[in-house]
Amino acid sequence: MLQVLPSGFALPPLPYLVGLVAAVGVAGAALRRRRPSVTEAAVAAFAPWMAAGGALYALFQAGAVPDPVAPLFGSPAVYATVGAAAGLAWAAVADRPADRLTTGAPAVLAVSGVGLLLVALIGAVVALPTPDAAAVGRSAAIVAGATLAAAATWAGLGRLGTGKATGAVGLLAVFGHALDGVSTAVGYDLLGFGEQTPLSRLIIEVGAGLPAPAVLGDAWLFVVVKLLVGAAVVVAFDGYVRETPTEGYPLLGLVAAVGLGPGAHNVVLFAVA
Repeated sequence: MLQVLPSGFALPPLPYLVGLVAAVGVAGAALRRRRPSVTEAAVAAFAPWMAAGGALYALFQAGAVPDPVAPLFGSPAVYATVGAAAGLAWAAVADRPADRLTTGAPAVLAVSGVGLLLVALIGAVVALPTPDAAAVGRSAAIVAGATLAAAATWAGLGRLGTGKATGAVGLLAVFGHALDGVSTAVGYDLLGFGEQTPLSRLIIEVGAGLPAPAVLGDAWLFVVVKLLVGAAVVVAFDGYVRETPTEGYPLLGLVAAVGLGPGAHNVVLFAVA
């Protein structure tokens, strides 16, 4: 049978599932009632929330989440858990200015997201049986490599004269997919981790069968595809965000989360596993 869903994908037990559905419903109702302003700064402020979701899932896989709440942090439950919390936080600051990242609602959202991310990272440190400087350094190198790849891609888009309207959210989308691509390649080629997503695994297998320098490893094509996806999304959303920012920014933010969440998950998992 053709596998479509990622390995490890499983719904939590019914009581947890009902609670999650209720939490997402409450968050959605609160956002509908409060109607916070949708701006570039507000959506970009959710970057640490996206990373925290991936980090918390890595802790779940490493067995570092307390048993009573562990079902809330598996896949895909963790995304609903963090999403509901982020939605409630946004609704709570809906009356604050939303046009600048450094003031008002975006600042509160970013700081609260960083707080959640720090909790996850501290949990990762506690989960380490013994300090492993090499593993932590490798994860830091992955982030640095993804940053360079994203910067080069963003610069290329700038030279083509496109993507400017997407702003920080577009850059976040490019970086998120770069982080997912680079971290997956390192995990697959150097650390012996398998790829959970069937489509990603297929891309890696195709790349492994193509003629390429051995130094690039088997997952080189996946990195290229992820960078192209990030760039293509920014190009596709450029006009949409310019004409309808209240719709374009949240959708582009979701695309960013699809890359940044798994990328952060890989970085944390490689440090603790």
